[in-house]
Amino acid sequence: MGTGNSFGRVFRISTWGESHGGGVGVQLDGCPPRIPITRDEIQVDLDRRRPGQSRITTPRNEADAVEILSGLNPEDITLGTPIAMLVRNKDQRSGDYLENDMNVAYRPSHADATYDAKYGVRAIAGGGRSSARETIGRVAAGAVARKILKMYNGIEVLAYVSKVQDIACENVDDGTFTMEDVDANIVRCPDPESAERMLERIDEIRKTGNSIGGVVTCVARNVPAGLGAPVFDKLEADLAKACMSIPAAKGFESGDGFAGTLLSGKDHNDEFYIDQETGATRTKTNRSGGIQGGISNGENIVVHVAFKPTSTIAKAQSTVTRDGQEVELRGKGRHDPCVLPRAVPMVEAMVALTLVDALMCQQAQCELFPNEASQDERPNPMGTTAKREGGPKKNDLAAAGGGPIGLRVDEE
Repeated sequence: MGTGNSFGRVFRISTWGESHGGGVGVQLDGCPPRIPITRDEIQVDLDRRRPGQSRITTPRNEADAVEILSGLNPEDITLGTPIAMLVRNKDQRSGDYLENDMNVAYRPSHADATYDAKYGVRAIAGGGRSSARETIGRVAAGAVARKILKMYNGIEVLAYVSKVQDIACENVDDGTFTMEDVDANIVRCPDPESAERMLERIDEIRKTGNSIGGVVTCVARNVPAGLGAPVFDKLEADLAKACMSIPAAKGFESGDGFAGTLLSGKDHNDEFYIDQETGATRTKTNRSGGIQGGISNGENIVVHVAFKPTSTIAKAQSTVTRDGQEVELRGKGRHDPCVLPRAVPMVEAMVALTLVDALMCQQAQCELFPNEASQDERPNPMGTTAKREGGPKKNDLAAAGGGPIGLRVDEE
């Protein structure tokens, strides 16, 4: 169970393959039957992830054309059986790694040294499993998850580059931006002015043979309340593991994250109100990022993922060889000067996979037997897509002239 190549409990993926091997892929198990999904729908997300898109991504020339080997019938309907997907490697150049010092020397801050320490052997060419090429399987399976979420409740999962080094975007509405807005520029930032400044910084760093990092923000809209579980399976904990498993990810925040530590409880708390159109319970603000107590509250789920600068750079660095000799190494080969633009579909995929898994767990535990209590005996519907039958409930407390409700709390 400790091999680390699978993710998910009910909706479960297992990825396989190395960067310079014959190909990479994924097996998706637990997918519901009768879901219409085409190869072209999956290819859309893979095209957003693939290398060679622009001058600020690795120039490796791969079409990343997906082959669906199982799990669909001839009409492109899922069968409920494992879905196997393969992408063949076409443009690997192993000589870039094997015919120079990178054959014996560890790249600083790369997985070279730790993989060797763990396994006693490593795939030198392309970084093997530590390469971002491994994420092809995640993104392919994530496209299936995206389709399921859309069908279930109109759920959208969209990410964008929100920060490059110290340059942050300033004019993005997390409730309204679109994928078209994100993909309108090669940085994948939906704020055009900020995107220009980000691009200038990336180009400046790229031309010196160096690399740069930043932050990807992901928003999941129309997620119903109730996903996630207390204690160890909190939704933000699952999302954190999902996103931190992406190559080069180094930090994760849910909602306001660390910025929330600068506020008082009164300022940070998301006060509740009743939507006068739907009658649903809503929050006036969303500092919690759509998750409270580890469970979704029906507001937009907002997470932020920090990515470090690419470790393979064309500048000389001090390192050691496999046999313990101190040397100087200058990276060779084709690498992203900034992983952020291609990380966007990776983050979307991992968030989508996590949400489908949480949704199926919720269905299995809490919705196996419908709650047949009367509307007045059930909690008021909660969230952006929830509606109370008959509209808002009459405010009996206000009609009786009642003031604020007192609450005595005795928690540890």
